[in-house]
Amino acid sequence: MSTSVPAAAQAKAFPDGTTDYKPLRGSSAKADLNKVHISDQPMTWSNWHQHVNWLNTTFIVFIPILGLISCFWVPLKLNTAIFSVVYYFNTGLGITGGYHRLWAHSSYKATTPLKIYLAAVGAGAMEGSIRWWSRDHRAHHRYTDTVKDPYSVRKGLLYSHLGWMVFKQNPKNTGRTDITDLNEDPVVVWQHRNFIKCVLFMALIFPTAVCGLLWNDWLGGFVYAAILRVAFVQQATFCVNSLAHWLGDQPFDDRNSPRDHVITALVTLGEGYHNFHHEFPSDYRNAIEWWQWDPTKWSITFWKWLGLAYDLKQFRANEIEKGRVQQLQKKLDQKRATLNWGTPLEQLPVIGWDDFVEEAKNGKALVAIAGVIHDVTDFIKDHPGGRALIKSAIGKDATAIFNGGVYYHSNAAHNLLSTMRYGVLRGGCEVEIWKRAQFENKDVTYVNDSAGQRIIRAGNQVTKVTQPIGSADAA
Repeated sequence: MSTSVPAAAQAKAFPDGTTDYKPLRGSSAKADLNKVHISDQPMTWSNWHQHVNWLNTTFIVFIPILGLISCFWVPLKLNTAIFSVVYYFNTGLGITGGYHRLWAHSSYKATTPLKIYLAAVGAGAMEGSIRWWSRDHRAHHRYTDTVKDPYSVRKGLLYSHLGWMVFKQNPKNTGRTDITDLNEDPVVVWQHRNFIKCVLFMALIFPTAVCGLLWNDWLGGFVYAAILRVAFVQQATFCVNSLAHWLGDQPFDDRNSPRDHVITALVTLGEGYHNFHHEFPSDYRNAIEWWQWDPTKWSITFWKWLGLAYDLKQFRANEIEKGRVQQLQKKLDQKRATLNWGTPLEQLPVIGWDDFVEEAKNGKALVAIAGVIHDVTDFIKDHPGGRALIKSAIGKDATAIFNGGVYYHSNAAHNLLSTMRYGVLRGGCEVEIWKRAQFENKDVTYVNDSAGQRIIRAGNQVTKVTQPIGSADAA
């Protein structure tokens, strides 16, 4: 591709504003678009090696294994260990603070010096160029958990962690995203076109040279500060694709797989509060509570203090809390649906007073409270106030007795009573009127949850009489 033609102009535009992904580096070979991609062919003993992306596999599997084996005869010096950890955090921030929050999500803006630093140390993580990484990540957010998600956890935990890199993927199956802004960023474009040079220098040569020139540990620098440090950074990043979609809670939305968990946050420099991130991706924070681990957020804040970062985006607190409350309500609704709240009043038969009294005389332990008839036969022996008191109310209206005339029953007692419903008393004041209103489609003061189940709040049970009761005899 000629460098004189703007990169954005090389991409085919779509009605939704996105563009095809086009490489910035030229290629002498043209792909046959009509040929069936190897990833769309069944894997067999004869073609399994064609399914493997050997370049990626070499860098993220074979070389780290070689580094681990080398540990047995290459001693780890203290200076090398300290530098490896420091460089690990720097290259990790290149991914989390640079590739992810700056370029993939534009959650803040950075000055050119900060961009150059993040592009350099990001290359040191050996995870691809900013342009390639951000393009796939935007597709991941736009098509989360679908076939167009490049590392969908729906294809398996191991696939989302490593499989999508180890095996060849058909680029036509990855969802489209708009990367016009990346194509217009000179730092991004330069790094992409010179990525091989950048990654070799920042990932391997630079850390090896630091350890070799400063304390004469060339081999240790290559094994620990270069190879193994790269391996740990890569695995930490891969945990965002896998672990963050599998382990933890979903405090803001549970329609898709992203989850929040402190373990993932500790491993990924704060990227573990992934449910929040997928709900509010433009927020420069992943953790919004002061006690949550998010060193990437703290670094961005520090860069702002230094004048290197600006326009830090935060989603409105009101909308964040609304999302949290809605999810809490959804979980409450799911829990409520598993509980027995008694037969709904509209499903109960309407029974006249004479029939109610007659059935009570014929052996059924029926008690009327606030217009609702209850069968307390199986509860008489367990009544905390004794059998005599509850038996004295059989075949009678015990509304006053139950609501303070003899004893002001607890909220739990009203809830328990609702599970003993037998019928609705004809002419039973507000209950009968309420039931008639149901069939006449009139306004009735009740609320349903998201599953359509009626919400019965404490103190609002139908048997709860709000008017003060003077007194009532136990009879």
